[in-house]
Amino acid sequence: MYFDRIRRAFAPAGRFVDRSYSNTVGNMSYKIYTPKGVGGKHTALLVMLHGCRQTPEDFAVGTRMNQLADEHGFLVVYPAQSSAANPMNCWNWFAEKDQARDGGEPSLIAGITRQVALDHRIDARRIFVAGLSAGGAMAVILAVTHPELFAAVGVHSGLPYGAAHDSASAVAAMRGNGGPQSGASSPPSVTPTIVFHGDYDTTVDVSNGIAIVDQAVSRAERAVGPMQKTSRERMSPGGRVYTTTVYHRPDTPSLVEYWVVHGAGHAWSGGSPLGSFTDATGPDASAQMVRFFLAQRNAVPRLAYA
Repeated sequence: MYFDRIRRAFAPAGRFVDRSYSNTVGNMSYKIYTPKGVGGKHTALLVMLHGCRQTPEDFAVGTRMNQLADEHGFLVVYPAQSSAANPMNCWNWFAEKDQARDGGEPSLIAGITRQVALDHRIDARRIFVAGLSAGGAMAVILAVTHPELFAAVGVHSGLPYGAAHDSASAVAAMRGNGGPQSGASSPPSVTPTIVFHGDYDTTVDVSNGIAIVDQAVSRAERAVGPMQKTSRERMSPGGRVYTTTVYHRPDTPSLVEYWVVHGAGHAWSGGSPLGSFTDATGPDASAQMVRFFLAQRNAVPRLAYA
């Protein structure tokens, strides 16, 4: 019954199909959404990483990202975490082997991204990654370990790079009692970053959103110098008050944005109630992430991984 409701609600114009990828690390399944008539050298690609207890299908419905792909003409890839890798289908962002560039889950997700980009002639300057919760934490890891691959990152209710090294420290970090163990040693990189977090989140404390922003700003400023900072408070059409803090250089798009959704819990802001872990009353995180991503083309220099 639940998946029947999802299928009725999800009526995209394009194709949503299953694929798989393998490398020396292992294998991973994923779904790819291709809007009708979209493809070629100017096409953008967004990699979407679901949260715990979610599936690619559920995440697509809850974020409405495939509908935005129809509207703006980009492809969306949804890697799928297996229950064999994690019983709750969480990305293992807290495991040291899954925080490294050439090992674990980052290797598989980056491999999927490169394969899809090659197959569909994606514009290499327009490859983005976003995620929710554990998926948000993994998106941060990918932005740090693969700055030459991902042009920008979106994080919803996630955690900073190096926040934990095992399951016990992961629980502490989620409660706001942890701290990055290796983030300061990450290379400087200009990876534009947009972060959403509810300040009533009892699953992943909002202090983690602040830490993600601090890391992103620190890395960017080490690469390009000081940025300007501005903040504004607004109200969404659904009645949620939120505060946006924007970091940018003169005459350029914002490089880092932090959206604090006041009174919101652990849920994708502005998402569809047909998906899990969504809050329809907040500002539309999906639309804002897409707006942020598509504005970044040629905005800042890209640094290769050293």
